[in-house]
Amino acid sequence: MPDFFAEGRPHDGLRYDAYQEAWTRRLDEPPSDDADPDARRLHHYLKYNWERQARVHDSYSPSEALRSAAKAIQDAQLWMVLTEPWCGDSAFVLPVIAEAASLSDQVALRILPRDDNLDIMDQYLTDGSRSIPKLVAFTKDGEELFTWGPRPDGAARRFSELQAKHDEKMDLIEEFLEYYEEGGWTETDRELAERIQAVTERSVSGATGEADLTR
Repeated sequence: MPDFFAEGRPHDGLRYDAYQEAWTRRLDEPPSDDADPDARRLHHYLKYNWERQARVHDSYSPSEALRSAAKAIQDAQLWMVLTEPWCGDSAFVLPVIAEAASLSDQVALRILPRDDNLDIMDQYLTDGSRSIPKLVAFTKDGEELFTWGPRPDGAARRFSELQAKHDEKMDLIEEFLEYYEEGGWTETDRELAERIQAVTERSVSGATGEADLTR
């Protein structure tokens, strides 16, 4: 069991509705007239990412494969997601993770702000980078079941292709977000179904009942 799990830090993370409420509060506090460029840029990302995640929620319906995989979960799981609302990847894929978690009473989703939990983030780096969102699923006893993120495999390949194409980071990001806008985020559904199903197939019978992982 990781020390941070024993300390209950994932358990004390934000539920998805609380995460969204905190996001809207930040949106309701626009930068002042004398705010520096970084603050203005952050608010810009918060605004557009809110619109992106809303579009995903409006258009997404979990696949039958994901519904079936979630239904087969027998034992309580805690899904910890490290992320931030300014993250473009997260705007597209976190809604899918949240929808997937909601399909099973056995799953408790908790969100930890990455920048407030860098010591945890540093245990789940991607090629040495603090890339988000990062999902880590645990048993109620702190055993790691699976990880996912920060983006679907197809999106990761597309990002690598664009890195070779663009010298300017903003040009890369703009074209990469087009990949998500065109539906690239839907790959998340299939990959989550595969992760969940793999865990179910290798698990042994255990106690059942709704997840009770709050503190």
